[in-house]
Amino acid sequence: MNEWKKEVSPALESKRDEFLLLGYNGATMDEIWECLLARFERNNELEEMKLHQLVNEIMRLSVNEYMNWLTIHAYKGTKTFESKA
Repeated sequence: MNEWKKEVSPALESKRDEFLLLGYNGATMDEIWECLLARFERNNELEEMKLHQLVNEIMRLSVNEYMNWLTIHAYKGTKTFESKA
């Protein structure tokens, strides 16, 4: 999946810009990508994902799902938040 990150970066940038317009100024493309990867791992969708499906998943990611993921990872103390401290 990580090899596709560069190819889908316009979609990730668009989603980040959408979150910024909605007032979520801390949203980054890397965090959005990690959120999506966590969802794919949870649903065992990593192997069968096609590029157009990945772009669709990026575009349909909701602010609610993203914020839930951030909250859970803040409680767990993952590397994402350790690097910001």
